[in-house]
Amino acid sequence: MVIVEGTCTARFEPVRAALAARLESGEELGASIAVDVDGVMEVDMWGGHADAAYRVPWGQDTVVNLWSTTKTLSSLAALLLVDRGALDLHRPVAHYWPEFAAQGKQDIEVRHILGHTSGLSGWQQPFTMDDLYDWPTASARLAGQAPWWEPGSASGYHLQTQGQLIGELVRRVSGRTLTEFVDTEIAKPSQADVQIGARPADWPRIAELIAPSKLPALPATLDPEAIFTRTLLGSPARDEHVDTPQWRRAELGALNGHGNARGLARALSVISRHGEVNGRRLLSADTVDKILDVQADGVDLFLGVPVRWGVGYALADARTMPHMPTGRVCFWVGHGGSIVLMDLDRRVTFSYTMNRLGDGLLGSERTHHYLQQVYAVLASTA
Repeated sequence: MVIVEGTCTARFEPVRAALAARLESGEELGASIAVDVDGVMEVDMWGGHADAAYRVPWGQDTVVNLWSTTKTLSSLAALLLVDRGALDLHRPVAHYWPEFAAQGKQDIEVRHILGHTSGLSGWQQPFTMDDLYDWPTASARLAGQAPWWEPGSASGYHLQTQGQLIGELVRRVSGRTLTEFVDTEIAKPSQADVQIGARPADWPRIAELIAPSKLPALPATLDPEAIFTRTLLGSPARDEHVDTPQWRRAELGALNGHGNARGLARALSVISRHGEVNGRRLLSADTVDKILDVQADGVDLFLGVPVRWGVGYALADARTMPHMPTGRVCFWVGHGGSIVLMDLDRRVTFSYTMNRLGDGLLGSERTHHYLQQVYAVLASTA
């Protein structure tokens, strides 16, 4: 019988049972789930194994590569700088990064990057993993690139570029790398086990990622000029690059964050709790409210499904994900199913990480099931 470790209050027993069942069936290899309710971690549990050979248990401090759930940390870094007056959401990116004005990008605003509407959803080809790993090269290539659609007119998910764009802004205005900023300004104040990249000392506790059993089907023919095609080809990172030394040493603010559910819930609960965490105010309530300003609402040019983008996060929309709660809710997901969701109305933060990647465009079937279970509990005990 599978044992789920950690803590879980009585009312969230259905969530514990759901995780246990998925581990027992083998759908999950190893996973963690956390639910923070207004600063109280009512769920902090984990189970399964950190490796495909089933030799290493998933422990309390196991972490895993987060894929695009990393973006939630990078966006929070940008919002902290907005709150401090170092960044202005409505000011051109080129004000902080002069080289960025090239190729007609002089009017692209900071909010366009955070809302996936800048027109820079991928790198112009040719662009390799070696280029991605080299920070100056990756930034210079984006600075010298023309947007692929009219900035601000629509969203096109910045699959692998958003971390580079935000990270360059963080460097320009703070003098620190995104990795350093997330560590000193987010992880430490929140007591959150999250980081961009991974420190070598933490490598032994990183769970092995297992690629999904099947990849999403691609169209039989791809239009080389379509935003989908250009973004996909202009985003070189793939499953096989993860869990390598080069990947872990890199600073990929859209892709290679490492953490677990507890760490994500602690770090992002500052949004659910309107700017406060651990008795400290990290964001003003006004800055948190800016997240809910809709930047785009329609079919995303890359994802091909309707997404309501706020500032740095997607906003609650049943068209985007099933079982999504209503109200002032923001979230994002990672490849394979990891998620962190911030519910400002209920002051709830829900997070889930795993190492067996699931199928699905925005979260796996497991993601949706756990989310449904959490909100069924909240509804029944309100």
